[in-house]
Amino acid sequence: MNLAYIPSPGFSKFSIGPVTIHMYAICILTGIIFAVWILTVRWKKNGGTFDQVLDTTLVAVPCGLVGARLYHCITTPDIYFPPTGNLINILKVWEGGMAIFGGIGVGALAAFLWCRHRRYPFALLADCIAPALMVAQAIGRLGNWFNQELYGMPTTLPWGLKLNDADAIGKSEICYNGQACPTGTLFHPTFLYEMIWNLIGAAIIVWLGHKLVDVLKSGQQFAMYMMWYGLGRTWIESIRINYSTIILGLRVNVWTAIIVFLAGCILFVVLWRFGSETRDLTSRLRAVTADEMERQRQLEERAAAKSGKTARTAKPETPAETAESEIHQD
Repeated sequence: MNLAYIPSPGFSKFSIGPVTIHMYAICILTGIIFAVWILTVRWKKNGGTFDQVLDTTLVAVPCGLVGARLYHCITTPDIYFPPTGNLINILKVWEGGMAIFGGIGVGALAAFLWCRHRRYPFALLADCIAPALMVAQAIGRLGNWFNQELYGMPTTLPWGLKLNDADAIGKSEICYNGQACPTGTLFHPTFLYEMIWNLIGAAIIVWLGHKLVDVLKSGQQFAMYMMWYGLGRTWIESIRINYSTIILGLRVNVWTAIIVFLAGCILFVVLWRFGSETRDLTSRLRAVTADEMERQRQLEERAAAKSGKTARTAKPETPAETAESEIHQD
């Protein structure tokens, strides 16, 4: 008998009139809001503005969501593609299935291209968003708890996750070599492991960024994010039991996590050798911001002048002005 365990929620969605709200979506949106807030605070300290963050977010987030969904579908093709799957399942995002690797990858690419277009220093943006991503991912993992999905292997630990079979998306998961799970089985709460791991990582990145502000090159904080997340995801993914494509004996996400970790290590070393100084990119951002503000001021002045000219043109004549006009006409 299990004397202690983590209970699963009794619901994963609710309705307001004809609209159904999924907790999975609320968790993701809440994570995005926190990420934007943290990014804005850090970006402003480097000379940027909220409008710059908002514009970048409106480009990167939709692309990231599409990337997250496509990565999940591509790495679990049996569910979404013929002959065993159905393409319509790709659109059923409320059933879960948003892979962070695809989201970060495609979102980062979109942000990079937008930064190139607007002349924002992307490496500086990446450093500012590194801890924000950690916090957002931690909050987003609560969506897996509400969906009762992506949990780990059976466990007898007192913090094991107990499923509510009636609502569990993953209720059909197997436990022991294809055998059904015994009633009352507890599972490793991998959503909680990743939440804790990510929040610790966010604190470490902020602390090191503050302590080594004159030592780290721009972009190295994001490299630390890649290393920390890749390392944590490697061991967390290895204890999950949800369906996943196996390559050379390892789940595909384990391979991806290893690649992300190694890429972060390489990026950290390369930036240490060839990266730009953070103060130089901060100066560049301040210059770009000043230029944007000056252009905005000029546009407002032109708009005001045009508005004033239109108002003067449309202003009705007074009786005296009408009489004077008639005298001149005579």
